[in-house]
Amino acid sequence: MVLSINSNDLLYFEQLQPPPQTRTSMLQEKKDGSTNYSKKDQDDLGLWEEKFGNFLDIKANGPSSIGLDFSLHGFQHVYGIPQHAETLLLKNTSNEDVYRLYNLDVFGYRIHSKMGIYGSVPLLLAHKPDRTIGVFWLNSSETLVEITTKAAMKVLPSQIPDVSKQRVLPQTDVCWMSESGIIDSFILMGPSPFDIFKQYAQLTGTQALPPLFSLGYHQCRWNYVDEKDVEGVDTGFDVFNIPYDVMWLDIEHTDGKRYFTWDKETFGNPKRMQKKILMKKKRKLVVILDPHIKVDPLYTIYSQGKERGYFVKDRKGGDFEGICWPGSSSYLDFTNPKVRDWYAELFAFKTYKGSTEILFAWNDMNEPSVFRGAELTMQKDAVHYGNWEHREVHNLYGFYQQMATAEGLIRRSGNLERPFVLTRSFFAGSQRYGAVWTGDNKAEWSYLKISIPMLLTLSIAGISFCGADVGGFVGDPEPELFVRWYQAGALQPFFRGHANMHTKRREPWLFGEKNTQIIRAAIKERYSLLPYLYSLFYQAHTTAEPVMRPIWVEFPKQLEAFGIEDEYMLGKALLVHPVTEPKVTTVSILLPGSEEIWYDFRKFSCLKTQGILKIPVTLDNIPVIQRGGTIIPLKTSVGKSTEWMVDVPYELRAALDSKESAAGELYLDDGHSFQYLHEKQFLLRKFTFYQNVFSSRHADGDPRYHTKCKVEQITILGMKKQPSTVTASIHGGKNKKVAFTYDAKNSVLILQKLSLHVGKDWELHIQ
Repeated sequence: MVLSINSNDLLYFEQLQPPPQTRTSMLQEKKDGSTNYSKKDQDDLGLWEEKFGNFLDIKANGPSSIGLDFSLHGFQHVYGIPQHAETLLLKNTSNEDVYRLYNLDVFGYRIHSKMGIYGSVPLLLAHKPDRTIGVFWLNSSETLVEITTKAAMKVLPSQIPDVSKQRVLPQTDVCWMSESGIIDSFILMGPSPFDIFKQYAQLTGTQALPPLFSLGYHQCRWNYVDEKDVEGVDTGFDVFNIPYDVMWLDIEHTDGKRYFTWDKETFGNPKRMQKKILMKKKRKLVVILDPHIKVDPLYTIYSQGKERGYFVKDRKGGDFEGICWPGSSSYLDFTNPKVRDWYAELFAFKTYKGSTEILFAWNDMNEPSVFRGAELTMQKDAVHYGNWEHREVHNLYGFYQQMATAEGLIRRSGNLERPFVLTRSFFAGSQRYGAVWTGDNKAEWSYLKISIPMLLTLSIAGISFCGADVGGFVGDPEPELFVRWYQAGALQPFFRGHANMHTKRREPWLFGEKNTQIIRAAIKERYSLLPYLYSLFYQAHTTAEPVMRPIWVEFPKQLEAFGIEDEYMLGKALLVHPVTEPKVTTVSILLPGSEEIWYDFRKFSCLKTQGILKIPVTLDNIPVIQRGGTIIPLKTSVGKSTEWMVDVPYELRAALDSKESAAGELYLDDGHSFQYLHEKQFLLRKFTFYQNVFSSRHADGDPRYHTKCKVEQITILGMKKQPSTVTASIHGGKNKKVAFTYDAKNSVLILQKLSLHVGKDWELHIQ
């Protein structure tokens, strides 16, 4: 037995019910000015009314909480339930605060807090060497999770009541408690971590395949002040030879925080800015679109929303109003399908004046954030479409805005182009609509360090497209921290530099020539790795494999890996160890797998030590290690942005395992449309090296995507003998000799000037 339900008799639910008669009379008494309630009346009233500071929460149907416990037998390592600024391995809550899932706008959130921040995914994974299981608690109201790990006695099969016939096994009890809703839970039986990911994806969907540009580097600030500022920053990237793909604009670009508008003084000609500054360099623009709408009858979006009844209501039936960036604001009710449909239409070029096909979206403040609300969010007794109280759907609010935004960008293109939407608030299934980031972090070493387990937790909960603000959003990073954050971010799924308006300017070239050089190298390495990253996202999209994954996912039997959170696997092939402390000269890395061979990704040397290895580091780099038995596709050179690199040739870097073999894949499509889905316009190439033959084959049916790209170079790590000849055998063509060099010291064979078409079958015979 691996799991039992209600073993601790904590099953609990409260029926929805009308308020007692005494409540009705007491409310009338309140109107009459009387406050002389009996103690019993006050207690009864407390079940239907709750005060939070100056806020009164009226519970229309009375108390409605639910709860249920799950006992996980033989498990002591549990993971998941983002979002918290906490360790990867979930902690025992017996003597501490419980984990809370409640989406909140928390500026500069506290590290090692179990309080809820911007998003919630109620998925918990439990792992032991021979089994992984999961519990998905489908509830979008405020939820608390208690975790208790203890020792439990297990009677052996003989069933003899003898101490000698018993053994102690760990057991983890998990109790879920939600304020309202129904008990709707799913048990994911694994047995492997990758089985869990697939099973969860069957319930909530896989990661959307992002447009290729969105895997490049993004440059953001609250706020680039005007079109001249945008042009200057864009030019700076070219002057300092740093690639980037996307410029971002925060709230100040709008006309008085009215979304879907432009400030007439500072962004008076947004189309020209997009076409003349960004589009001609094959770059994109992302603008912010928050869910609150300024209360202004002259603002078309407000007046239309008001007329159609599209705003969330208060408990008295009027539009809910709260304070946010524009001042007094109403909040679109994205739970209403009609509102989502109408909102999607706002992205049409004829409606969103000044927008172009290179403009994409950022949904912020969508927890939803209400500046003078209880916990800076919407009151729980606000009312949504279908007469649902806000308490029931709170954690779904941002999910629905991102859904509507993604749909709007797709419609804008005539259903031809993939959207890009970043959201701060999220729920289970948000991966279907775009990317997530970790919110308002600080420019401190501890926030760089905690970002790694935060991103790993998001990844194993289905949200592969995730990242943290590089450099820290709040405060001014010291140069060393700034450099280390770029090195870390370059090897994580979503890569964006962002800063608060009260910070000093921090474009990548503002910290001195040496630091600029290091940051440039990190960003360029990111761009060279894009073929590998894009292939990983294809796997996330089709098979639900996380792009960024904890060590234990790849090495599920290695106990030492179960609590590791300062290193991670990027796909199956790369082990990454960011440097998260100042003035570090060595880092200790676990090289997992007793039979694995590992190679330094940059120096090509074989790392012979198993277990813990101490690696010297300088400011110039962080450790990146390639796993033996893998082949990674790379670009041989880097352009100004991803679109400049479409026809750049490939290098294949093979690292041999103990059997002197290796395998890998390359996924390729047009990088932006849905033709890969509807027309099967893509290539999926399978590369293998076995018995001195390097081959390229189709991995998925007949290829329908055509490319000019060639494989120009193949680097083979761990090649023990220098070959005498290498011959290329091309399907339908003549054999030809291949030029090569061999490094005997590091056992590296480099095959050069290959000019092998990436879309055709071929073999290289090494003799």
